[in-house]
Amino acid sequence: MTDLDFSYSNVSDRQAGPLLTIARRVVPGFGEVGAQVLPYAQEWRRRNLEALRRSGPLWVVLGDSLSQGIGASSVDAGWVPRVLAQLPAELRVVNLSVSGARTQELIDRQLPALAALGVDPAVVTVMIGSNDMIRRRYRDALPERFADLLRRVPAGSLVATMPDVERPLAASLNAVAAAAGRGIVGVPYAGGRGNRAADRFHPNDEGYRGMAEPWVPAVAAALGRRVPGAGESGETLDQGRG
Repeated sequence: MTDLDFSYSNVSDRQAGPLLTIARRVVPGFGEVGAQVLPYAQEWRRRNLEALRRSGPLWVVLGDSLSQGIGASSVDAGWVPRVLAQLPAELRVVNLSVSGARTQELIDRQLPALAALGVDPAVVTVMIGSNDMIRRRYRDALPERFADLLRRVPAGSLVATMPDVERPLAASLNAVAAAAGRGIVGVPYAGGRGNRAADRFHPNDEGYRGMAEPWVPAVAAALGRRVPGAGESGETLDQGRG
């Protein structure tokens, strides 16, 4: 695929719900952070087109607002650009994440876009699930959908594990990932509870800096390279993470 064929948009095709719309108007911080969604999506589309004009190994990012960098002071302060800056210069990123995406939307929209690229990516990363947890009807079905997702992503994908493992749902999702096999690799969440943006939901710059740390060696390992001083890579889930 060339950049001329790439019609994918990082803007959600789902309208914001009434509660979120009201919150962005009246709750301090929600409007400020929500105002980042469209410009960050537009910037990622621009960067995706630029990446498709180049050659080199490809990293495809799947996920939600966390992989857009919402809450950070700029797109470059999100976890994806922070990781990219520490990896080989020839590595390209196509970021298919969409703010507000739920697991089923990743399956229905982002995975077909990945397939349509017509390229075997060197690494695929997946960070999803936060938006499923907000409403009970999505939360209750999340383990089943998450298992379906892990059956569909490319073998060897790097998948973010859930924080707050003392909570039954997070532990359940990590157990689903542990049973996935296919070389799926778990990368731990490391943002820190206190490092939040003005909406008290998304990470701020410091939060994204912490999130990036375990992904640098994990992505490097997936590329078959080591980054000096980066530490250990994520665990292979089918080797016993639980």
